[in-house]
Amino acid sequence: MHLLELDAAPPVRAHNAGLFVSRGEGTHPERVIDSHELIFVRDGVLSLQEEGHRFDVASGHSLLLWPGRRHGGVEPYPPDLSFYWIHFDAECCPNGPGDSQLAVPQHATVTRPNHLAELFRRFLDDQEAGSQSPTSSSLLLMLMLCEVSGSNTATGSYSGNAAVLASRADAYIRTHFHSPLSASTIASELGCNPDYLGRAFRGAYGKTLTEAIHTRRLRHARRMLLESDRNVNEIARACGFTDVRYFRRVFKRQESMTRLAFRRLYAQLHVNTE
Repeated sequence: MHLLELDAAPPVRAHNAGLFVSRGEGTHPERVIDSHELIFVRDGVLSLQEEGHRFDVASGHSLLLWPGRRHGGVEPYPPDLSFYWIHFDAECCPNGPGDSQLAVPQHATVTRPNHLAELFRRFLDDQEAGSQSPTSSSLLLMLMLCEVSGSNTATGSYSGNAAVLASRADAYIRTHFHSPLSASTIASELGCNPDYLGRAFRGAYGKTLTEAIHTRRLRHARRMLLESDRNVNEIARACGFTDVRYFRRVFKRQESMTRLAFRRLYAQLHVNTE
C-alpha cells in the first residue's frame, strides 16, 4: 500500500476557540494579547475598541484583532449577545498579498455566515472531543479566514437614522421571529416605508429582511437541535415555521444535511460566559 505524503503545514497555527454567550453582565476586558483573535458574532452587537478605534460588530459580522494592540469593550455586554472566537498565530506576507495569498479585512460583513458558523462548530466539536491535530485545526482556521477574505468590508456604523432604523428592525426580528413575520409587518410596526427600511437594512447587514428572518429562525432551530431533545415538529413551530415540510427543506438546503445528521455531528460545544 502506498501513501500520499503532503507538506500540509499552513501559514497559521490555531490555539483554542469557544462560543461566548452573554449573561447580560460585564464588559469585554481591556487587554493586550500575543496572538491574533478572530471574532464572529452570532447574535446581538459586540462593541470593542482596538488602540482607540471603535468597532460595532453586528450579527453576521467578523472582527480580526491583532497581537500587541490593546483592545477592550466600550459598551456592556447586551443580554442577547453571543459570538464565536478563536486565537491563532499567523505568518503574514511582508510584501502584501499575491495571487495565492489571502487578504482578510479587519471588520467584515460575512457573505456566507452559515458556512463560517459551521466551520466554528466543527472546530469546537473536534476540540471538545479531543480529536484535533495541529494540521486539522489550522486547516479549519484557514477555511474560516477564506470565508472572511471573500466577504465585504463592513462600512456601516451604528450612527445615522438609517442605521438606527436597521438596528431596530434587527432587534424586532430577534424578538419576534417565532411569530408570523414579513418585511411589511416589520415596517408597519416601526412606522416606516417598507422599501426604505429594506434599503437601510441591506446597507447595515448585507441581506434582505426576508433573509434575516429565515436566518434567525434557522439559527434558533440549530440551537434547539443542539441544546434540547425536542422533536422536529416542536422545533419548527417554536422557530416560526408553520409548515414542517418546508422547514425540513429549508434546513437541509442551508446545512446540506438532515436535522438528525446535524444533531449527531455537532453534539459538543465549548461555551464560555466570561
